[in-house]
Amino acid sequence: MAADASAAIGQRSLGDPSLLFPLKPPLLRGCPRTSTAEMQYPLEIDFDYAKVSRDIFHQPPLSGLQRWAPLLPPLMPELSLGEGGTALVSSHRIARWAGLDGPIWLKDESRNPTWSHKDRLNYCIVSTAVANGARGIAIASTGNHGASAAAYARRAGLRCVVISTPDAQRAFEHFQTALGSDFLLVSPEERWPTLNRIVDATGFMPASNLTRFHTGNPFGPEGYKTIAYEIFSQLGGRVPGTVVLPTGYGELLFGVAKGFRELKSFGLSNTVPQMLSAEPAVRAPLARAMSRNEAATEVSGPPSRAAGIACTVSSYRAVMALRGSQGRPLTFHEDVVAEAASELAHEGLWQEYSGVAGLAALHEARARGEVFAEPVVTVLTSTGLKEMPAPSVLSHATALPSLDSVIVSLLRA
Repeated sequence: MAADASAAIGQRSLGDPSLLFPLKPPLLRGCPRTSTAEMQYPLEIDFDYAKVSRDIFHQPPLSGLQRWAPLLPPLMPELSLGEGGTALVSSHRIARWAGLDGPIWLKDESRNPTWSHKDRLNYCIVSTAVANGARGIAIASTGNHGASAAAYARRAGLRCVVISTPDAQRAFEHFQTALGSDFLLVSPEERWPTLNRIVDATGFMPASNLTRFHTGNPFGPEGYKTIAYEIFSQLGGRVPGTVVLPTGYGELLFGVAKGFRELKSFGLSNTVPQMLSAEPAVRAPLARAMSRNEAATEVSGPPSRAAGIACTVSSYRAVMALRGSQGRPLTFHEDVVAEAASELAHEGLWQEYSGVAGLAALHEARARGEVFAEPVVTVLTSTGLKEMPAPSVLSHATALPSLDSVIVSLLRA
């Protein structure tokens, strides 16, 4: 299906849903009408749902996300790497460990092209970049997001610069540079100012956030809706009672929740699952925002084993996803997420610590006596291969380019 198969009609403000902006240009610093210096509100992509037949959910599967093209932003079919269509695995053993009566269903996103859920998001973002004539992709990431963006940028023939930190897993640097990306290491507090400077200087499209409170790229989270569509199909045309998701900035949480709402709006289900977020207890900004009835908040705290979701700021997207499903935030502790990864490995599934956040949070919640509607589904986001220790002989002391030299190089492209 070509890009014109999309039924997308514009970018709708989450700060004021009455505001609809055109699809072009992408609004990459939040809603321009409702955002302030104190709070930035994201946007989502809206669709002319009357143009989409519910038969889309009964068609034979196609490679990549093309099966769902009418319900996604305009996609470039030639950029697909075969993302999506990942396995949904049931496990009684893990359910018993988590304290559940029935089986738990595990959506294994490590089977995507770059071994994480981020491929669904970046296919949408890079397609948008190409459609808007972007010169390249820029991203601040210490993990899966950067690896995925590098792959899709390479597929599209675009330059990609990944801004990371010295404490990031070296496996990701090898992954990204193997795909031809420029790799820049900065201090954690310099990641976002550096990204903003590169975007402003080069015209590259950001694949990650540019604002204080996360707004991100509005086109990307739409790709995560397809996880909900697939779960519905894989469960034989029913929706789960509960879905638990590893949560950092909340794009995955928002996208999956939106997918289930769309299934209900098409009359394919009578309910939506209760959405539960899973954050490291050492930070957990979404849990704090929800407890204080805030749109978003900032926290501080020590690092977590689940580094990919150990965020210090939350987003309004995540708050909306929980409120819209009568959901709630869960947290987990460091020893429990390590135990969850070990237990899952006994089932033949090796995930990074962030990937088993949902299992860890369920285990702790059930120990407190919390009850969840079944069937329960959690998303496993990425392989444990990416968290393997780097050889001690690796040194980066002489390999760090300056920001100015990176910008000059990008402008020469």
